[in-house]
Amino acid sequence: MSELFDAVDALVASRAPLPPAEERKRLRQAHGLTLDEVAGALKVRRATVSGWESVKKPVEPRGPEREAYARLLNKLAELYPVPVTAPAAAPSTLTSPPGPAEQPRSAGPAPDAAVTTEHEKTKTAPAPAAPATPVEQATPRPAPTAKSPATPHRPGTRKAPPAGAPAGDTDQRFENGPLAVVDVDADGRVLAYCTGGLILDVPAKSIPALVEWTLTEAKLGQPKLCGPGKDADPLLVLTEAALERYGLPVALTDEERLAGRIPEDHKVIKQLARADWKLTKRGFGPWARIYRPAQGSDRNCVQLCIPSWHALDSRHWGQAAQLPPAELARILGVYASRVMTPRGSTAVTGLELMTALHPPTRASEPDRTGKRHSEHNPGSLGKDPVDCAPCEAPDGHPLLADLPRFHVRGPGEKLFEEAYDWARPLTDAECMCRNLVGIDVNMAFAAGANGLIVGLGEPTHVKAPPFDPKLPGSWLVDLSHVDLSRVRIGKDKWADLDASLLPSPFTPKGERPEAPAWYATPTVAYAVEMGYEVRPIEAYVRHDNGRYLDGWYNRLRDAYLATMADLGVHADMEPADFLAAMDGYQERDPQLTVVVSAIKATVKGGLGKLRERPRGEGWRPGRPWRALSRPTWRPDIRAAVISRTRVNLHRKIVKHAAFTGQYPVAILSDCVVYAADGTSPLDFLPYRDGKPLPGGFKLGVNPGLVKHEGTQSVLWGEEIRERFNAPELNLARYIKDGTVTDIDNGE
Repeated sequence: MSELFDAVDALVASRAPLPPAEERKRLRQAHGLTLDEVAGALKVRRATVSGWESVKKPVEPRGPEREAYARLLNKLAELYPVPVTAPAAAPSTLTSPPGPAEQPRSAGPAPDAAVTTEHEKTKTAPAPAAPATPVEQATPRPAPTAKSPATPHRPGTRKAPPAGAPAGDTDQRFENGPLAVVDVDADGRVLAYCTGGLILDVPAKSIPALVEWTLTEAKLGQPKLCGPGKDADPLLVLTEAALERYGLPVALTDEERLAGRIPEDHKVIKQLARADWKLTKRGFGPWARIYRPAQGSDRNCVQLCIPSWHALDSRHWGQAAQLPPAELARILGVYASRVMTPRGSTAVTGLELMTALHPPTRASEPDRTGKRHSEHNPGSLGKDPVDCAPCEAPDGHPLLADLPRFHVRGPGEKLFEEAYDWARPLTDAECMCRNLVGIDVNMAFAAGANGLIVGLGEPTHVKAPPFDPKLPGSWLVDLSHVDLSRVRIGKDKWADLDASLLPSPFTPKGERPEAPAWYATPTVAYAVEMGYEVRPIEAYVRHDNGRYLDGWYNRLRDAYLATMADLGVHADMEPADFLAAMDGYQERDPQLTVVVSAIKATVKGGLGKLRERPRGEGWRPGRPWRALSRPTWRPDIRAAVISRTRVNLHRKIVKHAAFTGQYPVAILSDCVVYAADGTSPLDFLPYRDGKPLPGGFKLGVNPGLVKHEGTQSVLWGEEIRERFNAPELNLARYIKDGTVTDIDNGE
């Protein structure tokens, strides 16, 4: 019967009239297809497809190619009907937005509003392009059909808001999305590719005019993430063609790259100055901010992103900088809707997200005259920076200016909370196993921030205080008496362990402390949890504290889970199903895989920015550097998150060892390697009836759960250690793909 249906379809297609050449081109571009892709699918030459779309000398397809081409055009016409253009009488007015049932996403998400639920199924388009996501369709690239500079081109119907988004929450000020990728087409027209497949004609002839157009006509931006916050400024991404059109260099010279900006005497900067536009202190670089002083509550600011100037770090954004404009708009649009509009690197955006969710000030209640005033926003870090404690200060900090020049601070002078980098030789029993299996904690540092109480204000120095696990701070305490051979793993339950096979939870290298040292609150609290008494010698504590990072964690968690769900990896999957879903998930939608990478980098980079070090600029030890002027320069918060992440991992390792007798052979940050006979984590994780060990490792996509990092043979590990004469080489560093680089005696 299917053969008869195919024959009928072919017969209809062979006689069906084809649309005009320009409509054929529009449909192809609407789905983001290139001439080469269509030619490859139909098994014809590229020039043949180009001839079918030629307006001047159209060529009609023949034979079986015509049938296949007609079928393709019919499918695309269903997906992308002819767009509705703005009325000719009002060329400068944007067309009214589609109804609620047609919206691709929430234009103004509250912290959790525009995030897809973790159980929502992946949606795929019926054509061979990238699958559509719950936030946006696969990015089309239609040919503009209207000459009006502000007329949007909507090549396809818009999707409904994601599940859980409030109805009717579209902010008309930002109806065209948070950002646009500005490019120049083959006909020389400047186009702005927005999210959801929308394209705007750009009339601006210069950068000042482009900024003015963005603020007055483009309707780009993103609503604030919380009540006292500020709306996100519109983001323009300039392609190489756009840079040439507006008189900017396509690439920076070595000198400009080191300076991070183009020279102040560049003609574009002079144009901005003549138009009364200003640049921030970072100047006109890969992430330039162009603004005028705010007038009342209205901000006049546009952010520029220039990928060819290395604005999108390939370590986090992959090859996004080389993507076509529509596809780049899709990636950045999904990231913006789920995290926030990028404000710079992923690290900068991670830090800005903290501030966006907890602004330093808010409007007060009206006074007697009815006026409101700016006041401190409870739960925030405030608008003024605070000094850290001397033990929390990194080397070179002004608080340490009186130390001798070459003085090296030890654990008794310096808080040193870092992630694990530990390994040990294999035992004889482990050498008899076949494989080394690595497991990796999902978004480990984000999980460490969840529910963590951190200091909000200045530290208070106290002598010989009683330890309070709920009081954030830094404690000088001797933990050398903690014996890992016997630890408490429950209220009245103790475990006898082989301490020689375990890392210490108190030091990054896993070495047992030998004298008093400075620790963050979670580290000391873990020593108490294991059943040992602690007596702090002194401490710097913060009585003004709160769960500052909870909203930050929730938003990044939801962004991560929603994007992984789009890739077919859902929460609450059975262990075997989860491992199968994770196998090759990157290939299902490479663009969304880039978004996952960027979300992870936002977590790590944002926490790293809390203790940003000097970045050149003529800095000398003992002198302040730029980052110290930020209220968000808080090394104590970073230390607390890392401390909690490390002890969380150690707690799972101890539970696993007590229950199974298995010990890790290597740990690197959030990756743990065990020896096993099989190749899967299920070969050594103690699942019973589908349930994991309480308090131990659990397979899953949620932050804090683990996934399979990689498997290599025991012979591989021993051969590498022998080859480089490094018996304690950290194999967790290379377990993912077995490629070994940067070996320096195991360090």
